[in-house]
Amino acid sequence: MQYRSFFNGSPHISALGLGAWQLGVNSGWNGMTDEEAIHLVHEALDAGINFFDTAPNYGRGTSEERLGQALKYTDRSKIVINTKFGHTATGTTNYSADHIRESLEGSLQRLQTDYVDSLIIHNPPAEILDGHQNDHYTILEKLKEEGKIRAHGASLDTYDDMQLLMNTTGSQVIEAFFNILHQDAARAFEMATQKGVGIIVKIPLDSGWLTGKYHAGSTFTGVRRRWSTADISTRAQLVNKVQALLGEEWELSHAALAFCLAFDAVSTVIPGCLNTQQLQHNLQSLQKPLSPAMVSRLQQFYQQEVAPLKLPW
Repeated sequence: MQYRSFFNGSPHISALGLGAWQLGVNSGWNGMTDEEAIHLVHEALDAGINFFDTAPNYGRGTSEERLGQALKYTDRSKIVINTKFGHTATGTTNYSADHIRESLEGSLQRLQTDYVDSLIIHNPPAEILDGHQNDHYTILEKLKEEGKIRAHGASLDTYDDMQLLMNTTGSQVIEAFFNILHQDAARAFEMATQKGVGIIVKIPLDSGWLTGKYHAGSTFTGVRRRWSTADISTRAQLVNKVQALLGEEWELSHAALAFCLAFDAVSTVIPGCLNTQQLQHNLQSLQKPLSPAMVSRLQQFYQQEVAPLKLPW
């Protein structure tokens, strides 16, 4: 396992983390049992993974509960847990500053720990990001002083939002939407490095497109129904072009994860996985880095062919 810096005062974290959305009951994946969820976390630990990303609304609290149970007997000082605020365990949203402490206390109870390493605002409305206009960050700093969190930040999708957060708050963590087909966040990476902000990469496989399992004729249910027929056709063409750039040497999902990890500003990448087979498959991406020349070609491809399309999430 490779380990990278996260934020000042944090242990170094595994380059590949475990996104714990799928651990929750009725999370939109195929429904793990308690035993399967705990086993997956233990398999991750055995592989050297020490970074775990969760949230109150993942399985309406059951992701945090199962993660807490799985980590109960580990050395807490060597485990790094990131959870969130804004989407509640009851399935609603509440971004009120007055709700931060209540939300965190619920997470701590479910996780069976007395602190989390980072607490981030979960895909917040843009108006919450300006620290000069909101009380959220004063409360978050108070929680740091109390030892209930070690750092705070937000889960964001764009360069503009990342820049605003870093310029107006003391945030040390950003969970950024970044992958081969969505590279806008990379414009903020230099600033993040300068300010000591750790970057967690979310959606590195573009909701499954960068695994190669979807094509122009694919149909979708659940949240993936957001793509129109035209969106599906466009994405399929782009994925085919990415695979052509990579050539036969690269398995698409491995290249997608390796691309994210090619950036020094990135602390960890959190692809989802349903079982130990997928976990082991993801781990293989660490064995072979992309060459600087290939990273450059994928960046040029994004600028020339993808960015003008304003591809929807």
